[in-house]
Parts: sequence; C-alpha cells; structure tokens
Amino acid sequence: MRELPRYYSSLEPFRETFLKSRCILTYHHVGPRPRGVRIKGLFVGPRLFARQMEELSEEKFSARTYRDPAKANLSGQREVLLTFDDGFVDVLENALPILKQYNFCSIQFLVADLLGRTNEWQQKAGDISQPLMNEEQIREWLSAGQEIGAHSLTHPWLTRIPLMQAKEEITASKKKLEDWFGRPVEHFCYPYGDWNPAVRDLVQEAGYKTACTTERGSNEAGQDLFALKRFTVRYPTRSWKSVAAWLKARVWSRAASVARSSSNW
Repeated sequence: MRELPRYYSSLEPFRETFLKSRCILTYHHVGPRPRGVRIKGLFVGPRLFARQMEELSEEKFSARTYRDPAKANLSGQREVLLTFDDGFVDVLENALPILKQYNFCSIQFLVADLLGRTNEWQQKAGDISQPLMNEEQIREWLSAGQEIGAHSLTHPWLTRIPLMQAKEEITASKKKLEDWFGRPVEHFCYPYGDWNPAVRDLVQEAGYKTACTTERGSNEAGQDLFALKRFTVRYPTRSWKSVAAWLKARVWSRAASVARSSSNW
C-alpha cells in the first residue's frame, strides 16, 4: 500500500485504507478562517467540507453512529466515522446542515466547563477568541441525530497536571454532560492528543468505552479502544502538484460515479 498523505483532504488516496480498516476523521472548525488566527490548519471551509461529504456519499460511504469505532472493517463495508473536537459554534452553523443532507452522523467532543464560552485554552497561547456551543445549541445538535462525547472540563494537557486533577477533568466532564443532557457519555477525546498509560487508565476507570488520540492512522482489529487513531482533515496545500492531485481525484470520483449509474440501467 502506498504511503498516505499526512492530512485528509479528499478520499482518493485513502480509499483502500477506508475499505480495509475502521477510519476516523477529525475536524475542529467548519467555517471561514478569521483574520489573525494562528492555528490555521484547524479550519476547513464549508465548501470543502461539503465536497468531502458529497464525495463520501457518491462513493457509497456512510457515516453512522459512533457506537463501535474500533470494529475492524474487514468486510470492505464502506463506512467512515466523523469527529469534531471542542464544540465550536461554526460546526453547528456550517457542518450540521450538510451532515443532515447526507444523513451522516458524527460526534462532537465537548469541553464541559466552557459550554457557551470561548476557546480559552487557545487564547492563553495567543490565539483569537472563538465561540463554543452553549447548552441550547448542543440540544439542537443532539435533536438532529448527532452525538456528543467528553473532551475534559477545561482542555488541559492531562499528562502535565497532577494525576488527581487529571482524574477530575476526565470523570467530572462525563458526569456534567450526562446530567445536563440526560444521555450516556461513553466516549472521550484527549485534549491535544496528550495521554500516557496512567491517563488512559483513568479514562477507562471513569466508565468510558473508548478514547480518541490525535495519532495518525487507521484502526485495525484488536486496536486499543482507549488509543484510537484518527486522520486530521485539512485544506489541500496550495501548490501545482497538490492542485493537480486534487483535480485527478475529483475526475476519478466523478467517472466512477457515472460508471456506477450507467451499470444500473
């Protein structure tokens, strides 16, 4: 198998991997990138997001519930899992209508103590303020058939704080979200992808069923449920080589779609 790109922007290079293993895509923002943002790679424009969902749909991929994210895709079933980290309002505004259009399900990992506030952890590092979904907006997200998981209380580096504090971040975020929204919160995402065996054990002891990292890759049979790998989604690098590759992928996808439609006649 050829080496995969570092980031996901289109299906073509990932198709074979998606068919042979359980793959998870991770997003943060879906919206225009504001002026002054430092971490530009966290933003995927609405048009690119729509193209990505359209492409998956055209290729007969589904995005269903997050209930079994580590189940190996050995049968060649066309399925991908969609995750959003942090709970930004622009995901509700720009991604939700597109998810509904294609009947795709996704999970939003929420920072429980900052609902309705802003990305304080990034502001402390000098980035700009971005709004997070409040309780009402999260209920709208859930009522649309989407899911939620926990992303700690305040988004700390869990391996850099005392273990008892890390336990509180992990355990209390689950309880708060369950109390607010009246449903089990069974999935966790490590802030910054920062974890070690001790933190992993705390997540398992808290009663979660899985935990996501930011480690790049697919999830094979027997994958540690508390160290799930994901592919980060970013816009394509703007070079002639990358543009040519993207155009080739789009032409291939369209041709395959036309061929399938013709075979149905």
